[in-house]
Amino acid sequence: MHTVSVIIPTWNRAELIEKSIRSVLDQTLPVLEVLVCDDGSTDNTEEIVMSIGDDRIKWLGGARGGRPAIPRNRGIVASKGEWLAFLDSDDEWLPDKLRKQLALAENLGCRAVCSNAHRVIINKGVTDKFLKWESERLTFHDLLSVNKVICSSTLLHKSLFENIYGFPEEENFKVGEDYALWLRVATLTDFAFVSEPLVIYRDDAANSVRCDLVDELMTRVQVFSNFVEWSENWETRKRFVRSAKIQAMKDYVRSKAGHALRPIKKMKRFLLDKYKSG
Repeated sequence: MHTVSVIIPTWNRAELIEKSIRSVLDQTLPVLEVLVCDDGSTDNTEEIVMSIGDDRIKWLGGARGGRPAIPRNRGIVASKGEWLAFLDSDDEWLPDKLRKQLALAENLGCRAVCSNAHRVIINKGVTDKFLKWESERLTFHDLLSVNKVICSSTLLHKSLFENIYGFPEEENFKVGEDYALWLRVATLTDFAFVSEPLVIYRDDAANSVRCDLVDELMTRVQVFSNFVEWSENWETRKRFVRSAKIQAMKDYVRSKAGHALRPIKKMKRFLLDKYKSG
């Protein structure tokens, strides 16, 4: 039987985290452990978590970092399962999530799998499927145009982390750190994709720690730049980048990043010309 470690990063989520954890414990395929990775909570989140009273739950405390990559990576290091699943502390899983995902991953020979989600918008309720994608696979090229992987739906084989390392923790990655990791993953394996919504994704932009940080253009530039930097690392280059496929991916990402930068460069030229003429 496959073993699954579930990694839940959290920060001041006392009101919501119990539902998230119980959705994991209620899976039809039992999990090995639930690693709740705290990012310096100041409320009673730890008390709520430990009151659930299940031996599989482990509290991994930590100082406030302000970036979700930091507690997630702490969970990756501590995990003991063959597969690692990620769940944000305000989202929930449907009971058959893990069973259906692992079945499809095994059928397709993929070491990564994700799914669609029910999107819940605060004050509006449940909307349609979060994603329009219907194919059973997501490839590297499918992910370049836009991030199609919902973090709370993702399940990765732990062997991948020998080469993808973990979520980027740099200061500029308060958003997009998951997208950066998915691109690395997709050079090593396709994502199996369950088109059925298996996650309840809570979209509460007003209370998100990222709500004032989203600059879509700059996020894409950071993600693509991070991918190129990762792919040029010596260990990665030695194993993968010599292949024409990976080199082509790098070139394509560079061209995408360059395209994203052009509007910024154009605006800078406009402002400089205006300043000089004024």
